[in-house]
Amino acid sequence: MAATENHNNFFQRLMAIPARHYYIKVGLRATTVDSDSPSNYEAAHSLVRFSHKIGKLFSGAAFKSAGHRFRRFLLKKRTPREFDADAIVKTIDREKFDKIHARYRVDNPGETPAKYLDLSTWLDANLRRIRDLELDLGRRRRVLDIGSGSGYFLYICGLLGHDAVGLDLDDMPMFNETIALLGVKRVVWRVRAFVPLPDLGKKFDLITAHMICFNNHKVPGLWAVEEWDFFLDDISRYLAPGGGIWFELNREYDGTCYTPELKEFFESRGAQVLSHRIIFNQGPRARAAAAPAVR
Repeated sequence: MAATENHNNFFQRLMAIPARHYYIKVGLRATTVDSDSPSNYEAAHSLVRFSHKIGKLFSGAAFKSAGHRFRRFLLKKRTPREFDADAIVKTIDREKFDKIHARYRVDNPGETPAKYLDLSTWLDANLRRIRDLELDLGRRRRVLDIGSGSGYFLYICGLLGHDAVGLDLDDMPMFNETIALLGVKRVVWRVRAFVPLPDLGKKFDLITAHMICFNNHKVPGLWAVEEWDFFLDDISRYLAPGGGIWFELNREYDGTCYTPELKEFFESRGAQVLSHRIIFNQGPRARAAAAPAVR
């Protein structure tokens, strides 16, 4: 009921925005460049556009991209008209957000949580994720977002009528305040290697995790095959029939997102490994049993 009310309220607020606020942003899709900073997408556009298009011809990504565009043409949009990050900003209580901003802002946030106070930039980044996942199209879905951070992704999901739940720690006061301001649902939990997730009470059509840190990103004990194998088996319990998984990994100090062994493992379980993205369209398949030793 709450999600439906949130959805309806969004449309009421959206319709109240003057038409001049609506325009289509021409930006670089997140499939082209993987980066922890959304501003780097546009900065790198001119450098990678041509080589990316050529690479797509040989990798099969061109067919995937064409299929994505065709589905966008066919499927019914969940919005009454085009909307962008600026329109979404106008649905948020600006006075309350400005108070959060005043408490936590720093001049040069770098990679600290304060960088997420750049509301337009990070709503735009999450809106691109929404579109890549086609959550702005088709039916209402149940979404679990692991490592929900500031809650912007969950918020846009809710505006579009989806039943979205986050899973994250509550040790960042700024995130606690943005989560409360946006009114999104979050289960407080630390993801640990070889520890099952809590009982979430339902199954999900889509499980996401963006800019993943729970795999011990840039700290000792980076997850390898064994940890990921356990984790994939565990989260599969929460996938509805036909549900999918979309993970986005961060780069480690050596500039890679995974070892060759880990990439091979993901693919052996049915994933598409596209740069920093690990995508299971139908959930992970069972891991092949090891061949018995020959004596």
